[in-house]
Amino acid sequence: MKKTFSISSFFILLITSILTINSCGSREDTVSCFPNSPINVVLNLNLPAYYNLTQPQGWVYINEQQSGTRGLIVVRRSENQFMVFDRNAPHICPDADTTLEVKDNISIVCPKDNAKWILLTGQPSAGTNLPPKTYPYNYNAASRVLNIYY
Repeated sequence: MKKTFSISSFFILLITSILTINSCGSREDTVSCFPNSPINVVLNLNLPAYYNLTQPQGWVYINEQQSGTRGLIVVRRSENQFMVFDRNAPHICPDADTTLEVKDNISIVCPKDNAKWILLTGQPSAGTNLPPKTYPYNYNAASRVLNIYY
């Protein structure tokens, strides 16, 4: 008995395979396509460029060398507590319009699908269950130097 494989079956199989390989629907999927690059940034909060980080609820974008593939969002939560978010969207694979942005000083938004997170905590508020990737830091209150690393 000779088996036949129709052209339409082949295309359906091909399309399904491509969508499965390129999709990032779960945390495991996004981890596999999330860019992995070293983070090593030192911010002197005494400098005017970081004035927004001198007060709680202030934030800045960091786009310097060794600040990831798309940069960071640094938020001051309280006197000695910060949040450092990667600007790559955590719920979908990187694309031309998946760089996270701060909107209205209260939320972080993915421009591709309008997924949202709370700026001060990173808690998802719309469109996804995944929080943005965060990075550890050390803060020296006496010298007002924030060191972000990964």
